[in-house]
Amino acid sequence: MTRPFLRTLLALASLTGAATAASEPPLSALTLVGPPIVVFKAGRDACDGADVPDASARAYRDASGAVALFGMHYRSRALRGPSLDALKLDCAVVLDSGEKSDPALYDDRSWITATWTQDGKTIAALLHHEYQANEHPGRCRSKVYLECWYNTVVAAASTDGGRRFVRATPPVVVAGAPFRQEVDQGRHRGFFNPSNIFGDGRWRYMFASTTGWDLEGSDQAAGVCLFRTDDPADPARWRAWTGIGFTAAFPDPYTGKVAHPATCKPVAPFPTPVGAVVRHRASGAWIAVFMAKKAGDFPESGFYWTSSRDLLTWDRPRLLLAGTTLYDDPCGARDGLIAYPSLLDPAATGRNFDDTGDTALLTYVTLRTEGCAITSDRDLLRRPLAIKVWP
Repeated sequence: MTRPFLRTLLALASLTGAATAASEPPLSALTLVGPPIVVFKAGRDACDGADVPDASARAYRDASGAVALFGMHYRSRALRGPSLDALKLDCAVVLDSGEKSDPALYDDRSWITATWTQDGKTIAALLHHEYQANEHPGRCRSKVYLECWYNTVVAAASTDGGRRFVRATPPVVVAGAPFRQEVDQGRHRGFFNPSNIFGDGRWRYMFASTTGWDLEGSDQAAGVCLFRTDDPADPARWRAWTGIGFTAAFPDPYTGKVAHPATCKPVAPFPTPVGAVVRHRASGAWIAVFMAKKAGDFPESGFYWTSSRDLLTWDRPRLLLAGTTLYDDPCGARDGLIAYPSLLDPAATGRNFDDTGDTALLTYVTLRTEGCAITSDRDLLRRPLAIKVWP
C-alpha cells in the first residue's frame, strides 16, 4: 500500500503462483460498457500529501442515507456524498496511524479495508495493519522492507456513522500469524488485505491473504483464506475455513503463546488478494474481482473476475481489464499501473453495497510511474459494466 508494500504484493504474486480452474462453463460474464470517470484525483482533490487512493473501495449508506466510501491511505479519510455518483473527500481524519514502535500495540500504519453496518450508525471495520519493523531502530536486523514486514488484520469501530473510528482496546486480532514479530524474521509474514465484508443470511464473510508459515505441527500455505462470522461487531468471532469447517481462529500472539496454531485452507483460484465480492441479486451467484500479472492461467496482466455458487468453488478467471498491475515490474510501464479493483452497484439494496443487479461500477486506482518508481500521483476511477449470469 505504501511503496514498499507494493513490492510485497509483487513477491506474493510470485509466491502463490497461477490460478487453478474450478469449473466450466463460466457462470457469469462481465463487460465494460463505458469509459472511465475520475472520482478522485490526488493532485486536484487532496486535503494534504497523505491523500492518495491506496486500497479497494468500500462503501456503505449511513443512517441518513448518505454514502461513505473508504479506500485512502494510512491517514484515513472518507469520500462522502448523497450517492456513489456525487462523492467528495471529507478532510476530517477518521482514523490516524500512530507509527508506534511496539508491535504489540498494532498501531504502526493502518488502512480501513473493510466495513460493515446494520444501522448506518455503528460501523465495524477491519484494518490492514502493517508493522514496518525496518522503520523502528532495533526491531529488524535488515533495512529491507520485505525482510521486516509483519502484517495483521485487526478491528476498529465507529459509533457515529463513520465520522471517527477507534481501535479495539486492548487490540483485537482478527487474522494474524501465530508468532510475534522477529528481529531476524527475514521475509514478509502475516495476514493482510481483507476483501469487503459481504453477507449471506445470518453469516458475514471476507477473504484475507497470507504469506503462510512453517511451524512444527502447523504449516500454513500461502494464499487467500475465507473467513466467516455471525456478528462483525464482535471481531473475536471471525473464523476461517479449514477445508472441513469454519473453525480456525488466529488470536493475538502478544497475549500469550499460541499453543496449537490453527491453519486455514486457501481458496482457489485467487493468487493474490480479493478486491471485492458481490452477490448477483437475481441469480444468487457470487462474483469476485482481483488483479493478477501475466503468468500461468492468466494470459494477460490486469483485472480478472470469477464466479461461484458457494464461495468455495470458483470458475476459471476471465480478463475484465488489461493493464500493467502492481504485480508487474513498473519499469517501462509508460501508461502507469492499475490496482485495487472493486465492484459497487449504486442501486444496491443492501446498506453495505454487497449485492448487485445487472449493472455495476468497476472502481479502481491508476498509479503513474517515473522510470521504475511508483509515484503518489493517483486517480480513483469508476467505469460502468454489464453483468450477465447464467442459471
